[in-house]
Amino acid sequence: MNSISRAVPEVALQAIRKLITEQGFGPGEALPSQRDLALQLGVSRASLREALSSLSALGVVSIQPGKGVFVQPPVELPRGEAPGWPFAAQASPLDIFQLRYALEGFAAGLAATTLSTVDLDALEDNVAAMREQLRVGDFDAAAKLDFEFHRRILLSSGNQAMLSILTASAELFLESQKLPFIRAERAMETWQEHRKILRALARRASGAAQKAMQEHVRNAALRTGITFIAPATA
Repeated sequence: MNSISRAVPEVALQAIRKLITEQGFGPGEALPSQRDLALQLGVSRASLREALSSLSALGVVSIQPGKGVFVQPPVELPRGEAPGWPFAAQASPLDIFQLRYALEGFAAGLAATTLSTVDLDALEDNVAAMREQLRVGDFDAAAKLDFEFHRRILLSSGNQAMLSILTASAELFLESQKLPFIRAERAMETWQEHRKILRALARRASGAAQKAMQEHVRNAALRTGITFIAPATA
């Protein structure tokens, strides 16, 4: 296998985009089956599924269960921008998502080892409440629960500097957590990702909690139409 077989899903994502361009797949055309794609690109099925999910959130492809993966018409937003963003003079949404990726991923890893039973119970209640708000379509309430979920994890990490950054920039963080809900059909993905983070925290799995949080922040950006490649880790 080539080096892509050992790459993270972000590289698989770029490989699929390159395949679409170089082989001339047009809007509405089906890509090869996931099994064939994984073999062709030399990636694991798990990495391929994550890359396809990210491309679906970006609107590059449409995943139709039982039918296949289909190329979508291109939709491009200016780099780092999002509709209705009121804080352009302070920071772009891309800036905020990248900051959250760095801070909150690290905080989740710390919190996995320090979280109290009371905190875990509160996070479980939060996740359950978010599901109900999303089911009734109250996205403002869901965004506030989203903010509280992340705030409690930062607080539980014990790192006061990170919590101070969140507190000082609370309006920017909250606004960034509203952005993914502009795509109502994908809103439940936020709840699913929070559940995955919570499971890792409950297992006291520091590495898994950090990874789940980073995937969540990156996917939230993708649902907004913003993509960024995470720095490679050693």
